[in-house]
Amino acid sequence: MKKIATLLTLIAVCTTLAAQERMYIHRSDKTTLGALVSATDSIYFTDNQTVANFRIGNTLAAYPTAELDSITFGPDSDVVTITYNGTAAAVVNPLAFEGVDVAVDGADVTVTSTSSLQSITYQLQGTTTNGMFKIYSNEDYHLLLNGVTITNNDGPAINIQSNQTTTVELAPGKQNHLTDGATYATAPNNEDQGAALFAEGDLVFTGTGAVTIHGVGAGKQGLGTNDHLKITNGTITIASAKKDGIHANDGVLISGGVVNVTSTGDGIDGDAGTVLISGGTVTTLNTADDVKGIKCDSTLTISGGIVSVTVTGNQSKGLKSDMEVALNGGTINLVNSGDAVLEASGSGYDPSYCTAIKCDANVVINGASITITTSGLAGKGISADGSIIMTSGSIQVTSTSNGSTYTNSTGTKDAYVSTCLSADVDIQILGGSVITSSSGSAGKGFSCDSELLVGTATTSPVIQITTTGSTIYISGSGNNASYAEAKAVKSDGDATIENGTITISSADDGIKSETAVTINGGVININNSVEGIEAPFITLNEGDVHITSTDDCINATFGNGGETNDGSLFKVTGGYLAVNTTGGDGLDSNGDILMTGGTVVVHGPPSAPEVGMDYNGSCNVNGGFMVISGPGSMMLQAPSTTSQQYSLKITTNQQLSATTLFHIQDASGNDVLTFQPKRAYSSIVFSSDDLVSGGSYSIYTGGSYSGGTNTDGLYTGGTYSGGTHKKTFTVTGKVTSVNF
Repeated sequence: MKKIATLLTLIAVCTTLAAQERMYIHRSDKTTLGALVSATDSIYFTDNQTVANFRIGNTLAAYPTAELDSITFGPDSDVVTITYNGTAAAVVNPLAFEGVDVAVDGADVTVTSTSSLQSITYQLQGTTTNGMFKIYSNEDYHLLLNGVTITNNDGPAINIQSNQTTTVELAPGKQNHLTDGATYATAPNNEDQGAALFAEGDLVFTGTGAVTIHGVGAGKQGLGTNDHLKITNGTITIASAKKDGIHANDGVLISGGVVNVTSTGDGIDGDAGTVLISGGTVTTLNTADDVKGIKCDSTLTISGGIVSVTVTGNQSKGLKSDMEVALNGGTINLVNSGDAVLEASGSGYDPSYCTAIKCDANVVINGASITITTSGLAGKGISADGSIIMTSGSIQVTSTSNGSTYTNSTGTKDAYVSTCLSADVDIQILGGSVITSSSGSAGKGFSCDSELLVGTATTSPVIQITTTGSTIYISGSGNNASYAEAKAVKSDGDATIENGTITISSADDGIKSETAVTINGGVININNSVEGIEAPFITLNEGDVHITSTDDCINATFGNGGETNDGSLFKVTGGYLAVNTTGGDGLDSNGDILMTGGTVVVHGPPSAPEVGMDYNGSCNVNGGFMVISGPGSMMLQAPSTTSQQYSLKITTNQQLSATTLFHIQDASGNDVLTFQPKRAYSSIVFSSDDLVSGGSYSIYTGGSYSGGTNTDGLYTGGTYSGGTHKKTFTVTGKVTSVNF
């Protein structure tokens, strides 16, 4: 009777307060139900006063008076608050009579909302060691995590069975923790419940607080949705997940916040949708075999933020997409240390590689700053089934991955090796900067199955490629032996350099193409190589090229060897070429050499049978400037007599030291050539438009040169003096032989 009198007094007093828009019915089970005062028609009791009846709108709600604590009045609210306390939960539901039903069983809370309101917020707070939050909603709503810790022993911590958009707000300064069960109880109606925090509809994360998710459920994700996931702010940590850390069937969009993922399965999986990262800080760690750090079946785009991905398992991938990977901005740090795995195929195996960036289509870099470190067996940096196209940004790949031999699918002995950049179609570096370093056995810098293109008429990329790994023997012996070698650049199609600065130091070939190498501009420095540039057709039209090699600096060949003309061609129409070989030919063509312009400076080998220039067909010099030093040899070749420009083939009876200048002047004392080879020499091949038929010329050795410039041993613009006169001769034909 006393409780009833108190209730009636509160009703009488509070309904007179204008600001009190809602009535709150406080039940003894810690559930508070709210109703609009304006919608409350009447409150009355049964004759025996054991039941209180509330007529609210079209609803008549009856509650035993023994279960009512009190009735209060307050301002309007659309915030439903659930407070967990151990194995129980208290609920304040202002919308109880407007379509929001909250059922509580211990600490298991289930919301069913048929309300048309889209401004409802469900606030979760407190701690439970065996509870959950589950919701059905017909409209979009907010979920405020306000310092809540939920551990559910037999299912998801938060289970959103709504196809509408859930905006998850992480309250400022609050830490939230969600843990699912190791095993899940059977869900009613076969409902999906695939993650510690699971949603059927779109998920949007906002707020400046933090949530940590422990996904311990077998075969379950940490954070999962059957729709889109969007993260705009907050700190989201997936501390563990037996499957994917984050999985969204229709795509993942991250524009801000901090996302940290550690998982057994994929780190972030956008499934059939896209992954778009435009801001924030994203870090993933995966240690299992054959998983991906960040993946999707559609386009994977990074345009901003900081992205760090580490995969340590065998054949795992850092970034992986079935469609285009577009890296348009941001800072991207990738580490992969897993090994390649041999998968049975045909009569042998196919390697499946651990790769930092793997794309089944094109990889496009337009502004991103990318750093890759790879160390596992035959690890890959960037690998595209389509093309790698770079217009701006930076790439740095450091590989210590060794290669190895295996039996391929045709039953043939083969090798699988590390490659910093590899494409099944083209590699196009049109702008930006690329630095690759490969120290593993047979590790490569660039490798493409089609064409290589560097620079444009208006863009000038900077490329630095270093390979230091040893050669891998594959099979065979003698001339039939096959090896895997640490080449810097390998292209099965044409390699075209339009512009840029390229620096190469290679344990094997510098630039090798199966078809053609064409240089139209730029600066190329091959500081170390076995063979500098090799292709059937090599053309220098413009540009500045320096090559140092232990074998041929320029090798135009179809690769068949022998002394017959194989139809290959080395052609110079312009530009500048300086080569320095310590053991092979400076210029070597198994076919022809044609020069119509430009400058060629060759520091030939120290001893025969190698020479400064070697060709099997013809060497027609129709213009330009050519000087070649080398040993005296029966193999010594000068340009062909079919050349349009005059040439000299000069030999000495005694080898001259590398400190000895070689000088030619015309009858008027004009400097025609002053040259200092890099090593001892006994032959000079020279062609210039300064040579004329019937002209008289004198040879001097030693002496000094003052003023002017010294470029690759070629002195110009100054004054030669003090040399020893060796011989005066007359040009009598297209090729004049001189001995002194």
